Amino acid sequence: MTHSTQCGDGFKLGDISMITPAGKIGPPMHPRSIPLNIRCLSLNIFATAILMLTLVGSIAAADKIDLGDVREKHVMIPMRDGKKLSAYLYFPAGKGPWPALFEQRYGGLQGTSTRKAAAELASEGFVVALVNFRGTHLSEGTYVGYRALQWGELQDGYDSCEWLADQDWCTGKIGTFGSSQGGYAQNYLAVTEPPHLVCQYMTDTGLSLFEEGYRIGGTTRPERFKGMAGVCRNPEDNARLLAEWFAHPHYDEYWQAEDCTRHFDKMNVPCMTIGSWYDFMNQGSIASFQGRQHQGGPNSRGKQQLVVGPWLHGRLNKGNRVGQLVYPKNAIWPVREHMVRWFNHYLKGEENGVEQDPTVRYYVMGALGEGDAPGNVWRTAKDFPPPAKPVEMFLQTDGMLSAAAPPADGGSTSYTSDPLHPMQIPGRGFPGATDARPFEEQAEVRTFTTEPLTKPVEWTGRVQAELYVSSTARDTDFIVRISDVYPDGRSILIVDYPWRARYREGFDHETLMTPGEVTKIAFPVGWMSQIFNAGHRIRVTIASTGAPLYEPNPQTGKPLTIEFPDDAVSAVNTIHHNRKHASRIIAPVPE
Repeated sequence: MTHSTQCGDGFKLGDISMITPAGKIGPPMHPRSIPLNIRCLSLNIFATAILMLTLVGSIAAADKIDLGDVREKHVMIPMRDGKKLSAYLYFPAGKGPWPALFEQRYGGLQGTSTRKAAAELASEGFVVALVNFRGTHLSEGTYVGYRALQWGELQDGYDSCEWLADQDWCTGKIGTFGSSQGGYAQNYLAVTEPPHLVCQYMTDTGLSLFEEGYRIGGTTRPERFKGMAGVCRNPEDNARLLAEWFAHPHYDEYWQAEDCTRHFDKMNVPCMTIGSWYDFMNQGSIASFQGRQHQGGPNSRGKQQLVVGPWLHGRLNKGNRVGQLVYPKNAIWPVREHMVRWFNHYLKGEENGVEQDPTVRYYVMGALGEGDAPGNVWRTAKDFPPPAKPVEMFLQTDGMLSAAAPPADGGSTSYTSDPLHPMQIPGRGFPGATDARPFEEQAEVRTFTTEPLTKPVEWTGRVQAELYVSSTARDTDFIVRISDVYPDGRSILIVDYPWRARYREGFDHETLMTPGEVTKIAFPVGWMSQIFNAGHRIRVTIASTGAPLYEPNPQTGKPLTIEFPDDAVSAVNTIHHNRKHASRIIAPVPE
């Protein structure tokens, strides 16, 4: 998806959940401040309007755009239960037969850029099929998210793959591509083992919808996912699905049923995976590579490739202009050109050496605008992550961060977490590669920063947080961010992640906090590869709210609900940093 909000977040209509009153400028109102009847009416009207526009746009596929010699055709692909999925096919010039490439997504398929990109790919000698999820746009059936694509009673990905392979214009060799929603779909497809699937090409992908999509660190995102009604033929399908999710608050059999990490052994094709440092879903991209490479079937193990670069979440945005930064031109990754090379080898037998490329290529980010700064280079490796030693960086009194253990009486740092008046992180996508000071300077946000570095420091691997905390509430969230602070004061955000306290012992059950009692919360903040230059500082930022990116925790400890409750409570949260309760960041420093 070309979205910026993950797990199929290419669809940005979820932003309607935060409404600014007409004629006013300022931060959006919290959903609780919007009367329920107006909220629901707005969502239903909005979803219906979007659906009508979508259908009109699809029907208007007759809208002529120049696709060169490529021919476009709309078809309905039959599934095993008799329902049919809407698909747009793009045929190259000539007679064929050709191998086929297909992408599955819930996002619209009739945008001009989407059609032109499909035609460009088809012109390389493939039939390209863009297929909409069940129950979205013109596809028949009930929308159930990704569940119809998986290994249950319905296997829409499998059926689409085999239908394409059976057409007289197809050689019987099938490849798949796509990002985010199209990445999840490819992982689900691989588990079903369609006999004609030969290879895959994934960008910014995911494996577990509980951990990487509908939930992030145990937090819930109902306002974000209410907006998914806008892609449904029947918007009520989305409401039913949302209720189903909240009926399963923990990682139970329901969520296990759509967790690909349990089925790597059934993934059995070569796959090229692209990940992005400025994308929380990079955890899914890297885990997908690792699982397929080491636990996959015989045609998967040892046949994966991974590229991770300094990019945001997205499809064809792997350039050198990222957020507020401009990297050297060596940061550009030619997605389409490389994809064609990959598919030419595996689907056409072209001996172009792509399978001999390095197993792992990752971009080590460095300071920009500083001529002698180390970093901003590509490295290769046989596996990921490369060897590193864990180095502890301790939170200290007065907002300091250092390698020295805190003193016995090191103290603590407190702030207020008020879900009705949350701190603000605008938008629905991770704002990486931008100056984080607008968030850091808000009243209930705390920062811990090193002294200026005397020499460059590299962190490459997965950063971990280990916090000792207490709260006046029974449940709360903790958001941890890592930034590179330039000498001019800019705090360039690299990675962040939230964690809901009730899930500190695992997602399969909850353990509420005892007010006032110190407890440990440990979790991964994310993957990164950054050289902090001499003169720069490393910053850790901690807060408990950051809306609308992270929807606030009501903090009551009660079961979580779709609608924000009326009894949400404010809390005072405390980060402890003394010898007994030494809160720290554990950084991966290359050996």
